Amino acid sequence: MKLEVQEELQPLFDQCIQDAIDGRITRLDSLWPPVVVSSEGAPFEVWQLLRTWTEAQRAETLDAEKAIAFSENLRRQSRWGEIDHHLLDMLKRELQEKYFVATGDEDDRFWDREYSLKPGIRAEQVPEPLLRFACYVAVSYKVYGLDFEYLDTNYLFGLVEKVRPDMVKKLREHGTGRLPISLQKRKTEHFTASANDAFAVIRITAKDSTEECCCEVMNYLCELLSQEDFPRSYAVEFKGPEKRYLPITGLPKKGVNQLFACAVQYPGLHPLMERYARLAMRQYEQYTNLSDEQCALPGSFAVFALGMLGQEWRQLVWDYLDLCDDEHSHLQEKFLREYVKQFGFTADTVPVFVRGVLSMQNMKYSKDYAAWMANAESLDALLEAKIHLSEIVPSGFSSDEDDDDDEDEKPAEETEASPEEVLQYAWETVCYVIWGKASAKGGQKVVEAASEELKELYRQIFIPITKNLEGSGGLL
Repeated sequence: MKLEVQEELQPLFDQCIQDAIDGRITRLDSLWPPVVVSSEGAPFEVWQLLRTWTEAQRAETLDAEKAIAFSENLRRQSRWGEIDHHLLDMLKRELQEKYFVATGDEDDRFWDREYSLKPGIRAEQVPEPLLRFACYVAVSYKVYGLDFEYLDTNYLFGLVEKVRPDMVKKLREHGTGRLPISLQKRKTEHFTASANDAFAVIRITAKDSTEECCCEVMNYLCELLSQEDFPRSYAVEFKGPEKRYLPITGLPKKGVNQLFACAVQYPGLHPLMERYARLAMRQYEQYTNLSDEQCALPGSFAVFALGMLGQEWRQLVWDYLDLCDDEHSHLQEKFLREYVKQFGFTADTVPVFVRGVLSMQNMKYSKDYAAWMANAESLDALLEAKIHLSEIVPSGFSSDEDDDDDEDEKPAEETEASPEEVLQYAWETVCYVIWGKASAKGGQKVVEAASEELKELYRQIFIPITKNLEGSGGLL
């Protein structure tokens, strides 16, 4: 970048960093690596902001509150995996290297080495704001990081404990202290609960399975999620006397499943369940006590429980599927299968199914889908969904086909897929989930195998989107 251009952009860059601290940035969802926009409308890549900000931080002057706000707002607009290494590198430089000496084999990983304060440095000389920020990063690794990144958590907590063991102990026992006391601990006739906002864990033990008990638990969860600073990715650890689970094959038999299977028995609680779901649902967030294979958006089990009741909850399911993303949401596949199995492919359910297929990567093909689709009513519903596909596709969907089979061959220039190409890719994805490999080559095998009365419907389904658009004068 030319010097004069850099000088011209610097005020906008500085403003975007301040907006990140103040929580006034927004994300451009269509771009990756993630790009955020300042209050002035200037776009910058997240890594650029992070690198510049972290390189300017010094242990002696770091403001913990601003540092946490900056990091958390960027995390919410991208993901932890986009920002963690910059923050960790800064803490290695400003905390470990300035104040600690390492012992052990130099070839060992940094988390395997032992650390002690440098000779002549007293514990009280290590700035408290720096330690508080290190605790924030350590907790974030535990809450948002990959399974093996507990090593980074232990590394950072290990440094802090060398000088302020009370700080780590307090976090483990009481969280950050920002939650009201009534939410940190609650005990009623029907249940006991605790919430730790530092480790993003909610623990609930129900004494019975009555409507009153479930109502109190739902209200408690809604109160917690109404707190602006409570983490949006969290674990719900629920224990109750009744081992009841949602009737959806493949869902993990976790306490959160049990909780909503119990609550959905009571019609009077359904609006409260929806309130919880809408408070909980946040794109790029997840329940943290589910495995990677079973990852799910917070609120998933409440949505599944209500969605299986019928079409009165269609809008909730619709909105939920728009927020799911392929990194943090896989369980909707289990729900969608049971949903179609129960209600069939109809004018009401087909758009939901299509939206669900496109809310995740690599939804599995099932021959049952083809069997359930093999009737005029269902095929007509699918054709109607094809006509309105641009209204059904989730907002974050894009064509992400891997075109670089040969890494040595790079295209001269990148070209963005047209809206029609994205829709065609989306439609081929839906057809593959329903018919598998038989959907290839324009569904030739499917059409040939169809009965005479359905053959024309199948043929129309496999006509490319672009030809449909030409024939209809444009339906986008």
